[in-house]
Amino acid sequence: MSLRCLIVDDNPEYLSAASDLLRREQLDIVGIASSAREAIRLAAELRPDVALVDIYLGPDDGFDLARRLREGAGGADPAVILISTYAENDLADAIAASPAVGFVPKSELSRAAIHAALGLPDRP
Repeated sequence: MSLRCLIVDDNPEYLSAASDLLRREQLDIVGIASSAREAIRLAAELRPDVALVDIYLGPDDGFDLARRLREGAGGADPAVILISTYAENDLADAIAASPAVGFVPKSELSRAAIHAALGLPDRP
């Protein structure tokens, strides 16, 4: 069974590229959102298994969104993986303090990286 993913990023080009890539890698992209408000609405509606959340989400805060999603905002409770163009070392303390299960640099986003962050074997 394929993971049901919600991608949250304020960059429309990245949303398109990431969703295309992950679909080709056999993940089920059930929704894309460009704001925290939209992400909470879609998470409640679509019940994804995992939410990929950009840390720097325009006017919104990805860390706050991760906390809200993990607290069940809108009745959803997806695993959250934080994503960013910044290196993990630059954000290590904040990532560790967050409720996210992991972090994946945007440049390394893949099915394998998502499975690794979730502690799942990567099998097609």
